[in-house]
Amino acid sequence: MDKITRKTSFGQWFSPINLELFDDQVKTLKLDFYTKKLTTESFLKLLLYAQLEEVESLHALSDCLFDDQLQKGINLDSISISQLSRRLNGMNPDLFQRLFLDLVSQIHAKTHYTKLIMPLKIIDSSTLPLNLTNHKWAQFRKTKAG
Repeated sequence: MDKITRKTSFGQWFSPINLELFDDQVKTLKLDFYTKKLTTESFLKLLLYAQLEEVESLHALSDCLFDDQLQKGINLDSISISQLSRRLNGMNPDLFQRLFLDLVSQIHAKTHYTKLIMPLKIIDSSTLPLNLTNHKWAQFRKTKAG
Protein backbone atom coordinates (compact mmCIF):
# COMPACT_ATOMS: atom_id res chain seq x y z
CA MET A 1 0.00 0.00 0.00
CA ASP A 2 1.56 3.25 -1.11
CA LYS A 3 0.73 6.54 0.45
CA ILE A 4 -2.99 6.95 0.61
CA THR A 5 -3.80 8.45 -2.76
CA ARG A 6 -6.85 8.03 -4.94
CA LYS A 7 -4.83 5.72 -7.22
CA THR A 8 -4.51 2.95 -4.62
CA SER A 9 -7.45 0.72 -3.77
CA PHE A 10 -7.13 1.81 -0.17
CA GLY A 11 -7.18 5.45 -1.24
CA GLN A 12 -10.35 4.81 -3.21
CA TRP A 13 -11.96 3.35 -0.10
CA PHE A 14 -10.95 6.34 1.99
CA SER A 15 -11.57 9.15 -0.52
CA PRO A 16 -15.39 9.40 -0.19
CA ILE A 17 -15.07 10.21 3.52
CA ASN A 18 -15.71 13.88 4.14
CA LEU A 19 -12.55 14.78 6.07
CA GLU A 20 -13.93 18.18 7.07
CA LEU A 21 -16.95 16.54 8.72
CA PHE A 22 -14.64 13.92 10.21
CA ASP A 23 -12.33 16.54 11.76
CA ASP A 24 -15.30 18.51 13.12
CA GLN A 25 -16.70 15.37 14.75
CA VAL A 26 -13.33 14.42 16.25
CA LYS A 27 -13.05 17.89 17.80
CA THR A 28 -16.68 18.00 18.95
CA LEU A 29 -16.56 14.55 20.54
CA LYS A 30 -13.01 15.18 21.86
CA LEU A 31 -11.84 11.83 20.52
CA ASP A 32 -8.18 12.84 20.24
CA PHE A 33 -8.05 14.49 23.64
CA TYR A 34 -4.85 13.28 25.38
CA THR A 35 -4.06 11.01 22.43
CA LYS A 36 -0.37 10.68 21.66
CA LYS A 37 -0.02 7.83 19.20
CA LEU A 38 -3.23 6.34 17.85
CA THR A 39 -5.25 9.27 16.54
CA THR A 40 -8.82 8.80 15.40
CA GLU A 41 -7.81 9.30 11.76
CA SER A 42 -5.08 6.66 12.01
CA PHE A 43 -7.48 4.33 13.78
CA LEU A 44 -10.16 4.81 11.10
CA LYS A 45 -7.63 4.10 8.36
CA LEU A 46 -6.51 1.01 10.23
CA LEU A 47 -10.11 -0.19 10.57
CA LEU A 48 -10.71 0.37 6.86
CA TYR A 49 -7.53 -1.52 6.04
CA ALA A 50 -8.65 -4.39 8.30
CA GLN A 51 -11.99 -4.52 6.49
CA LEU A 52 -10.39 -4.35 3.04
CA GLU A 53 -7.86 -7.08 3.84
CA GLU A 54 -10.31 -9.16 5.92
CA VAL A 55 -8.04 -9.11 8.97
CA GLU A 56 -9.46 -11.56 11.49
CA SER A 57 -8.33 -10.17 14.85
CA LEU A 58 -6.63 -7.33 16.67
CA HIS A 59 -3.54 -9.53 16.96
CA ALA A 60 -3.41 -9.94 13.18
CA LEU A 61 -4.07 -6.23 12.71
CA SER A 62 -1.19 -5.34 15.00
CA ASP A 63 1.06 -7.72 13.03
CA CYS A 64 0.05 -6.02 9.76
CA LEU A 65 1.87 -2.90 10.89
CA PHE A 66 5.22 -4.55 10.15
CA ASP A 67 4.59 -3.47 6.53
CA ASP A 68 6.50 -0.21 5.85
CA GLN A 69 4.02 1.01 3.25
CA LEU A 70 1.11 0.53 5.63
CA GLN A 71 3.01 2.40 8.34
CA LYS A 72 3.48 5.37 5.99
CA GLY A 73 -0.12 5.31 4.82
CA ILE A 74 -1.57 5.19 8.30
CA ASN A 75 1.08 7.36 9.97
CA LEU A 76 1.75 4.77 12.64
CA ASP A 77 4.88 2.72 13.37
CA SER A 78 3.47 0.04 15.61
CA ILE A 79 0.65 -0.44 18.06
CA SER A 80 -0.08 -2.95 20.77
CA ILE A 81 -3.18 -5.09 20.88
CA SER A 82 -4.19 -3.56 24.20
CA GLN A 83 -4.02 -0.04 22.72
CA LEU A 84 -6.17 -1.14 19.78
CA SER A 85 -8.66 -2.76 22.14
CA ARG A 86 -8.88 0.31 24.40
CA ARG A 87 -9.32 2.60 21.40
CA LEU A 88 -12.03 0.37 19.95
CA ASN A 89 -13.90 0.21 23.25
CA GLY A 90 -13.59 3.96 23.81
CA MET A 91 -14.67 4.96 20.32
CA ASN A 92 -17.88 6.98 20.20
CA PRO A 93 -20.32 5.36 17.75
CA ASP A 94 -21.74 8.80 16.90
CA LEU A 95 -18.67 9.41 14.72
CA PHE A 96 -19.36 6.31 12.63
CA GLN A 97 -23.05 7.18 12.44
CA ARG A 98 -22.33 10.68 11.10
CA LEU A 99 -19.82 9.34 8.57
CA PHE A 100 -22.27 6.66 7.45
CA LEU A 101 -25.13 9.14 7.03
CA ASP A 102 -22.85 11.45 5.08
CA LEU A 103 -21.83 8.59 2.77
CA VAL A 104 -25.50 7.64 2.30
CA SER A 105 -26.34 11.22 1.35
CA GLN A 106 -23.48 11.15 -1.18
CA ILE A 107 -24.94 7.96 -2.67
CA HIS A 108 -28.37 9.58 -2.86
CA ALA A 109 -26.93 12.67 -4.54
CA LYS A 110 -25.10 10.61 -7.17
CA THR A 111 -28.05 8.34 -7.92
CA HIS A 112 -30.64 11.15 -7.89
CA TYR A 113 -32.45 9.29 -5.15
CA THR A 114 -36.14 9.71 -4.52
CA LYS A 115 -38.05 7.59 -2.04
CA LEU A 116 -40.47 6.41 -4.71
CA ILE A 117 -37.82 4.93 -6.98
CA MET A 118 -35.29 2.93 -5.01
CA PRO A 119 -34.54 2.79 -1.28
CA LEU A 120 -31.01 2.11 -0.07
CA LYS A 121 -30.82 -1.35 1.47
CA ILE A 122 -28.03 -2.69 3.64
CA ILE A 123 -27.22 -6.38 3.42
CA ASP A 124 -25.29 -8.19 6.12
CA SER A 125 -23.70 -11.47 5.09
CA SER A 126 -22.60 -12.54 8.57
CA THR A 127 -23.13 -16.17 9.48
CA LEU A 128 -24.18 -16.95 13.03
CA PRO A 129 -23.64 -20.53 14.19
CA LEU A 130 -26.84 -22.28 15.23
CA ASN A 131 -27.68 -25.76 16.42
CA LEU A 132 -28.80 -27.80 13.40
CA THR A 133 -31.26 -29.94 15.39
CA ASN A 134 -33.15 -26.87 16.61
CA HIS A 135 -32.79 -24.76 13.46
CA LYS A 136 -33.24 -27.08 10.48
CA TRP A 137 -34.40 -24.11 8.37
CA ALA A 138 -30.93 -22.51 8.66
CA GLN A 139 -28.79 -25.33 7.25
CA PHE A 140 -25.70 -24.10 5.41
CA ARG A 141 -23.55 -27.22 5.79
CA LYS A 142 -24.37 -30.87 6.29
CA THR A 143 -23.61 -30.70 10.00
CA LYS A 144 -24.15 -27.01 10.79
CA ALA A 145 -26.83 -24.36 10.74
CA GLY A 146 -26.31 -20.66 10.52
